[in-house]
Amino acid sequence: MAEHFKRKSPEYILQSIQKLNRGHLKIILGSVSGSGKTYHLLLEGQELKKRSIDVVIGFTMILNHVKTIDQFNQFERIPPIQWEDDTRQFDLDLNAIIKRNPEVVLVDELAHFNRPESKNKTRLDDVLELLNHKISVITTLNIYELENVKQIAEEQLGARIPVQRCLPEKTLDFADEIRLLDVPANVILKRLQNNKDEKNGCKQNDFESILYKRNNLSILRELALRYVADEVNVELDDYREKRGMVGASGATEKILVSVQYHLNGSILIRRGQQIAKRLGGDLLVVCFRSDRKLLTKNEATFQRSIKKLVEKIGGEFEEIPLNSGDVAEELVHYAMKKNITRIVMGQSKRSRLKEIISGSIINRILRKAHNIDIFIVADRFEKSGERVLPAKKALPNQTNPYHRLTKKELDAKIHQIKSGTLKIYIGAAPGVGKTYTMLREANQLKRNGIDVVIGLVETHGRKGTMEQLGSLEIIPLKKIFYKNTILKEMDIERIIERNPEVVLVDELAHTNIPGSKHSKRYQDIEEILQAGISVISTMNIQHIESLNDLVFQITGVHVRETVPDHILSAAVEIELIDISPESLRQRLREGDIYAMDKVEQSLHHFFKTENLIALRELALREVADDVDERLESLERNHSLRGPWRKEEVIFVCVNLRHDSELLVRRGFRIAYRLKAKWYVCFIKDHSTLTQAEERILM
Repeated sequence: MAEHFKRKSPEYILQSIQKLNRGHLKIILGSVSGSGKTYHLLLEGQELKKRSIDVVIGFTMILNHVKTIDQFNQFERIPPIQWEDDTRQFDLDLNAIIKRNPEVVLVDELAHFNRPESKNKTRLDDVLELLNHKISVITTLNIYELENVKQIAEEQLGARIPVQRCLPEKTLDFADEIRLLDVPANVILKRLQNNKDEKNGCKQNDFESILYKRNNLSILRELALRYVADEVNVELDDYREKRGMVGASGATEKILVSVQYHLNGSILIRRGQQIAKRLGGDLLVVCFRSDRKLLTKNEATFQRSIKKLVEKIGGEFEEIPLNSGDVAEELVHYAMKKNITRIVMGQSKRSRLKEIISGSIINRILRKAHNIDIFIVADRFEKSGERVLPAKKALPNQTNPYHRLTKKELDAKIHQIKSGTLKIYIGAAPGVGKTYTMLREANQLKRNGIDVVIGLVETHGRKGTMEQLGSLEIIPLKKIFYKNTILKEMDIERIIERNPEVVLVDELAHTNIPGSKHSKRYQDIEEILQAGISVISTMNIQHIESLNDLVFQITGVHVRETVPDHILSAAVEIELIDISPESLRQRLREGDIYAMDKVEQSLHHFFKTENLIALRELALREVADDVDERLESLERNHSLRGPWRKEEVIFVCVNLRHDSELLVRRGFRIAYRLKAKWYVCFIKDHSTLTQAEERILM
């Protein structure tokens, strides 16, 4: 609470006053055309109109989509200025909008460039002028329409993106709010096919035929997720810095490599580079040395080569004078200052006797560092030679295509074919709109002739969510008698007996009432899937089992209801529902998430701004990793996270203490993100285990 009493800086006061005289800018960001930006632009406009806010349309590209046209016709429109280039173009009628002076104007296609004689060169300039007239703007943008992203996208796609002019990288800095529309590739492809049918099979151009491939759409989706995660990370760092918070937030990765000017320096840096790439983190390299000692000729040579290597791989290098003589103290202080999450360093050169006398540097670092993993790279130079990273690796044995399946293998394949499919909507926190979006999809499925029912949905009394129930069939809940009270849970038997094509099941991480068939809801879902019924479900990022400790680090809250990671891996589709922390806190204040008597407590605990920013970044990166994982499973030649050493193995050693679960979860996270096999080992060093030890072991 001390932050509330800090004196406000002159810069903060000036920025706050400027915001009072400026409209609010919200950018809806998509990975590609067809991700639903215009639909959501109009949807947000409708929500504002319901709150009696004056909203008009400046320009939207509706493309004869039925749903979009229905929404479009409900708004007042200020006709755009039409002109001809190679194709028909539309500019905002800036004077007409300013004269009309609405509270909010909806503007599609932010990356548009105006006609040559226009007052402003770009639509972005038009939008900034509207903001200066205290008119708020909601607009849309594709991720590859940003200058710095277009080049990366073209490299990944192996094709030129025919966007003649892009917006500068700083464009998103103008936004007060950014919302990412995360849409899986198969959803976009299905929409594209439906649009083709509506247009009687119009042919794609050359670029569209390259762009609208499943892998390429997934590449752009991952790129968008990671880009927004980086933007959120900058916001989080600024927030923490202003409030004097030190150390890693836990939401993002920063890898620090500690080197000396020695032969193994380049080996450590390459290892750090691999880890940083796989974890999607920044790479920093530091050398601590006494400035009282001159560099030898060999050390000077290694210094030059290390600096050159770090620059080549896009890292950041710093040489720090060693003042105290305590390397561990200096290294930990530097790591905390730079918000480092993992340190890569070489093994100690000290003999066992010297470590007993002088103490172990590694042990001192581990005692002083909090929430920082230490990677110790073995020095194999003397035994194995200079190269420790394989130059070429033999391909793993291919599956024999002529292998005759055993009965067990055949049963497993048939079971997999018969099982239903699982889709999960995931969010950073309660109230982001997961249930609302799930119900909206269900209504669309029903209109398309799919037999869809509600197994269990928690509306929490939210008006918008309750409206989405529409005419969907609801399977009655099962009554369970518990502690002299009749409670209700999902009725699995009745769902299986009804045998719909799709069933909606909210709150995947829920713990069932004692006496239920299964203790956890995800186990209910597994049984429904085995019956051949597909499931759409929802959950929040903090309920992923392997993130339990990281979520506690971020929020200070121990989440007791968790879902095993293998459930998410089994999902055919994971879709993120993104929302800015400001919008989510506003929903909370308006009573759209919890009852009004819980609002103030929530705002100052779990829904604190720094928590929501960090959880949002965590969700963005987690879904980006999932997209990357699925791309790699298709044996794509490369990924945004880069190649990894397939022979990597993580070995987790535990005893029977209560904190062993933390080690297991941390080991899994490292192995999962580094694409490694992993093993957990417990050595039984006494014959009889206590009851408490037996419980921990089981």
